[in-house]
Amino acid sequence: MGNKVAGLRVGVYVDVENLMRNGGRGLRFDTLREFACRDGGEAIRLNAYLAFDDERAQRDADYRYRSTRYHFALRDVGFKVIEKPVHWYTNEDGVRVSKSNSDLDLAVDMLLQSAKLDRVVLVSGDGDFVQVVRALQNMGCRVELVGCQNVSYDLRCEADLFISGFLIPGLLPQPAKLPPWGEAGSRVRGTCYHYNAEKGFGFLRYLVDLKNLTITDTREAESPYRDAFFHCSQCPPDFQLSLLPSRDMIFEFTLNRGRDETKLEATDLDLVISYGHGRR
Repeated sequence: MGNKVAGLRVGVYVDVENLMRNGGRGLRFDTLREFACRDGGEAIRLNAYLAFDDERAQRDADYRYRSTRYHFALRDVGFKVIEKPVHWYTNEDGVRVSKSNSDLDLAVDMLLQSAKLDRVVLVSGDGDFVQVVRALQNMGCRVELVGCQNVSYDLRCEADLFISGFLIPGLLPQPAKLPPWGEAGSRVRGTCYHYNAEKGFGFLRYLVDLKNLTITDTREAESPYRDAFFHCSQCPPDFQLSLLPSRDMIFEFTLNRGRDETKLEATDLDLVISYGHGRR
């Protein structure tokens, strides 16, 4: 059975500057919205927080044009753009530096708007949000976290669900000439959930759909996950196989037809990121 929840109210809060610095360039906000509103959710708040340098915009027409185009692209898929002005100042060494931080605005908005939300999706990796996440949970919200690189360990642990942006189909750019995600010949990303060190083979699990994320057993008909066999010879050179299996390591790999035409095998594995367990 599906897990649709009638009247599920959803809010999405994107720390754009943090995202862009940490592997999120090219992120598709329409796919993010689809992920956040899966299982019948309704988008109540869609907020994107980003910096805007008005001083630069006045002298740099290209920056002004690109920024405006980007802002309207976000608005086209339903996001409200909250601009945080960039401020310039001279430090004690006489160097002119810029500063812009949307964290406070984002945190306050989440707290003030949480009374009308059931699911809050925070897109950031900043550990400063840990206390805010805890406060939202105490108010009755389910808080989900999406991040790419440099995601705080404490923040991942505090969220009700953490999912790497690298694992969500279509969220980040993919080679245009390849088959769609999940089909034979495509490049997908997933994690190793089983590895037989003695025989040198294992299985990678990857998403093909955004529904029923809690059904992780690929044998279940309604599971959005699929798995693919791989041999250790397909791993990156010098990779420490003793680290497998690991849910903290994300691999990108090519799906190919195996000897059994009904199953797919993973080849040409590349390690995209290893989140590790360091607290920060």
